[in-house]
Amino acid sequence: MGIVKISNELHEEVRKNSAVMERSINSQAEFWMKIGRLAEQNPTLTYEQILQREMQNKNVTSVRLVSE
Repeated sequence: MGIVKISNELHEEVRKNSAVMERSINSQAEFWMKIGRLAEQNPTLTYEQILQREMQNKNVTSVRLVSE
């Protein structure tokens, strides 16, 4: 495990988002890093497509709350 230095402003954003998402600060930062890496590796996919692919990889089923 390593240490990643980030700005105070970014740390504050991670802290606020982690509270909303009910994740630890480290888990929130790790989630953002993972999604960012996947977005760079798959520039044609949307955020929703990336999440859907990751959920499928983990055999997670989802329920759509909004009809399209």
